[in-house]
Amino acid sequence: MDITEILDILRDAAPTLLTGLGYTLIFAVASMLGGLLIGFPLAMIRILPRGMLRWPADVYVSLMRGTPLLVQIFVIYYGLPSIGISFSPLTAGVLALSLNAGAFLSESLRGAILGVDRGQWSASFSLGLTYRQTLRYVVLPQAVRIAVPAMSNTLISLIKDTSLVSVITVTELMLSTKEVIATTFRPLPLYLTAALLYWILSIGFERLQGYLERRLGQPHRHD
Repeated sequence: MDITEILDILRDAAPTLLTGLGYTLIFAVASMLGGLLIGFPLAMIRILPRGMLRWPADVYVSLMRGTPLLVQIFVIYYGLPSIGISFSPLTAGVLALSLNAGAFLSESLRGAILGVDRGQWSASFSLGLTYRQTLRYVVLPQAVRIAVPAMSNTLISLIKDTSLVSVITVTELMLSTKEVIATTFRPLPLYLTAALLYWILSIGFERLQGYLERRLGQPHRHD
């Protein structure tokens, strides 16, 4: 197979691959937002000194972090219908990724909150702020800056993990690549192109991560 044939294959495959890339991006961002909606409340529950919800939250995070994402996808898409709960492939994929990301994000946020100097709490309480006010106005702004790198890494991992939902026929970059391979029988250049596209997406989000870190690291200016 010469270079001309490879270029012809890639040119013909470009629309399909780019469409799959777009779905991968949308899928990853949607799962990240879902993960934040799950992870933030979990982190708040897990920093409480006591409470009935803390141990279920700890078990959930341990379970999601300690089992393979592929198994979680299978449980949601293939397992739950046996007890009467069914999801479309797209919904099952987003749900699985969101639940998984939520566990990792909650741990990142929890660690960041606990990483804020305890003196900040004491100083806030001495000024008359309540626990909730201290958390909202003093601790969380600092914790978010600390958590940005870990949260960005979770998003980059989500971009790569979207390839797993191809096993439940969700159209994203990997499934699009497999569909083209099924008609061209040229796996090597197409898989390498898919890897390159994943890499480009990851680089883009690494740049965004750097921007956010610089932005959040700047002191606020008062007019």
